[in-house]
Amino acid sequence: MFNYGVASTETGKPVTQDTLFEIGSVSKTFTATLASYAQVSGKLSLSDKTSQYLPSLQGSPFGNVLLVNLGTHTPGVLPLQVPDEIQNDEQFLHYLKAWKPGCVPGTCRTYSNPSIGTLGLITAKSMGEAFTPLMQQRLFPALGLKSSYIDVPAARMPDYAQGYKKDGAPIRVAPGVLSAEAYGVKTTATDLTRFLQANMNLVQVDGNWQRAITATHTGYFTAGVMTQDLIWEQYAYPVTLKTLLEGNSTAMAMKATPVTAIKPPLAPQQDVWINKTGSTNGFGTYVAFIPGKQLGIVMLANKNVSIEDRVTVAHRILTALAAGGAR
Repeated sequence: MFNYGVASTETGKPVTQDTLFEIGSVSKTFTATLASYAQVSGKLSLSDKTSQYLPSLQGSPFGNVLLVNLGTHTPGVLPLQVPDEIQNDEQFLHYLKAWKPGCVPGTCRTYSNPSIGTLGLITAKSMGEAFTPLMQQRLFPALGLKSSYIDVPAARMPDYAQGYKKDGAPIRVAPGVLSAEAYGVKTTATDLTRFLQANMNLVQVDGNWQRAITATHTGYFTAGVMTQDLIWEQYAYPVTLKTLLEGNSTAMAMKATPVTAIKPPLAPQQDVWINKTGSTNGFGTYVAFIPGKQLGIVMLANKNVSIEDRVTVAHRILTALAAGGAR
């Protein structure tokens, strides 16, 4: 593990293995894991309709969207962010009830916080608890993650890195509707590395949780150059940098991409590159792993480094390690 730089330019406190970083959309992989655990536990099925858990949506187009579509950005076009005028979950459900699809669900991918956010809401409802306590009191402890939070406790605030915008102004993420479900996790390099190890079945995790983690690597759709798993994005390995940059491009995040359903879904693979980017206004994250090589990388920064730079560096490092470089 390599720590360098400062957690705050004001205090000069160095980054350590205890420094907490905002991981932005990498949080979605934890939400996907919780949803997968709910399925393994018999609380829900990804083939269920949204209206089974949100009865106010019965009879509406969104009520017919399947849970698997929520976890793969394929419900039929939702915006990237929750609209600014929506201030609470009740208003959000009214928004969903009035929603009209921009494509047939399961035929196009539009990267969306409201999509995975809704899956998080439904997962929590199926498990009979609120989302944040489920994450902090069940998922994180079950995976052995001792420094992972949605709400950072007062005792850990000194470890919470200060984020910085492109112009150098300090900033931290603000809570909002579905922020916990879509981009709310703060964690350390140590914990995120352990999460990747769990994703490669390299650490001891309870059986149902391990099954849930592995199941998130199931491939449901092909979308451009990549396979869309449950939030995770997957590429056949070896993979070129060009392909990774295309799959992690702004166009993939901001524009609708036609998808083809994989029937039956692709079982979790070993010879694949699985990745996820995450960004808040003041932080940048990238995680990638190759199960068959038992290699992975976690990159955390308290400034928003470009995704292109993150992916390029990670590809260079993992390619060298896979070729027999120093571990």
